[in-house]
Amino acid sequence: MAEDKKATIEELFEEIDKTITELEKDDLPLDQAFSLYEKGIKLTAECEKEIDTVEKKVQVLSGGELSEFS
Repeated sequence: MAEDKKATIEELFEEIDKTITELEKDDLPLDQAFSLYEKGIKLTAECEKEIDTVEKKVQVLSGGELSEFS
């Protein structure tokens, strides 16, 4: 994933999925596992930020009401 362009939510989820797959390997050295964990935390925070932005846009478009999707 190129650092000069902003990743889409789909790309972020894909990167998180790859990171989880790597973390699930049995023979992963501890330092590498920690680096992957740290990467996953950063990607998750980035996803949360994007989701919050989309949620705010939906709220504005729906006149301030945001119903639960259950």
